[in-house]
Amino acid sequence: MKRLLISLSFLIIHFSFSVAQEKLIVLNEGMWQADNGRLTYFENDHVVSNSWFRDVNGQKLGDTPNDIIQINDNLIAIAINWSNIVQFITPEGRAVAATEDIPNNRKLCTDGKFVYVTSYGHECLTTGGYQYFDKGFVAKIDVSTFKTVAACEVGYEPEGIAFYQGRLFVVNTGGYAAQENHDYETTVSIIDAATMTVEKTIDTHVPNLYGKVSQYGRYLCINSPGDYYEIPTASLVFDCEKALSGQDCFVRFDEPATYNCTTLDGRFLAVGSSFSYITGSYEFSCMTIDPQAVMESGIANPLQLSGVTKTLPGTLKDDFEQMAQPYGIYVNPYTGYIYGTDAGSFEGAGYLYQWTPEGQLLGKHKVYINPGHFLALPPDGHFSGIVSCVSPLTSHPSLLYDLQGRQITKPQRGNVYLSQGRKFLFK
Repeated sequence: MKRLLISLSFLIIHFSFSVAQEKLIVLNEGMWQADNGRLTYFENDHVVSNSWFRDVNGQKLGDTPNDIIQINDNLIAIAINWSNIVQFITPEGRAVAATEDIPNNRKLCTDGKFVYVTSYGHECLTTGGYQYFDKGFVAKIDVSTFKTVAACEVGYEPEGIAFYQGRLFVVNTGGYAAQENHDYETTVSIIDAATMTVEKTIDTHVPNLYGKVSQYGRYLCINSPGDYYEIPTASLVFDCEKALSGQDCFVRFDEPATYNCTTLDGRFLAVGSSFSYITGSYEFSCMTIDPQAVMESGIANPLQLSGVTKTLPGTLKDDFEQMAQPYGIYVNPYTGYIYGTDAGSFEGAGYLYQWTPEGQLLGKHKVYINPGHFLALPPDGHFSGIVSCVSPLTSHPSLLYDLQGRQITKPQRGNVYLSQGRKFLFK
């Protein structure tokens, strides 16, 4: 009987993988100034390669990559910070172009036609010539030509960026405050993506809005590590819709969301890391965030905030607490499988953890140095090209996803969305 149960368990796991078809790219940052960034390619339950870009292209990826996104069926963008390039590859890993006009690039977002890149730099070469900035900027790359067509100044050292209703929401850190003659930033810049001009700037009064921004529809999850001395860590839930209409648009709470991601049901999972130069130590925390509940309760009565629980699905919280240095968390937007990474000592190989959508640990896999960013590829047969699938806005399917796998609650005309294994072009 025991043997039969084991066999049945194996069949169930095997069947779930055959359906899930996990296909994941892990972006390993490597060591700063060591020019050793790498891509790991993971499929179903094993690492296929820890040097995938070199395997496919016969060359190095570059120095300190720090973001990766899918633009469309055939194109992926990678921000490679210290190499000062945005590398474009196919889903098969083949390099097709590299844009070298955006120094000190940081984070990426896309509308499917353009890629938008934040930069700590002060100059950018566009098709109209060089542009110079006192602070940081956002650059706009046309993926039909791989040329930088425009740039727009925002705050000092801009980090995370998100696209919503034709606007770019850019969180500013002022992260060089200790090195340059300025303070930490506390603002979110809202840019008209078509004209690349700042429409408005929202002051959150929370300093150092650092890291990648997770997005679910109108809601953003934003992290603040404080000043690493006296100002404590914090997180924000930011409502893009309210920001555009001029209403109170964010709620702050006193837990960091250093590494955060979006779930399939519209929540944020977060692993917080609080570092203090005073003690020289890290403290870790975990959260599940319901952004709608946070906004509704936090705006009405900040003292009775709801929607934040200090837990994660299944065994995730316990598993993260066993890691030497948690470094990332991600939910596959196609299947719901959950991934996390441990950077260990920051100098040697890190580890990739895999969980079921319910949070059952499936395995731990050795990857490369500082594995911190993820991109799931669509399962085989999930979609294939843009078929004849024009759908009016009044009759769209109930669950829509953009080309990065994020659920969309307000589709826009002219954009392509995923639903139930098909693509829909909205007119």
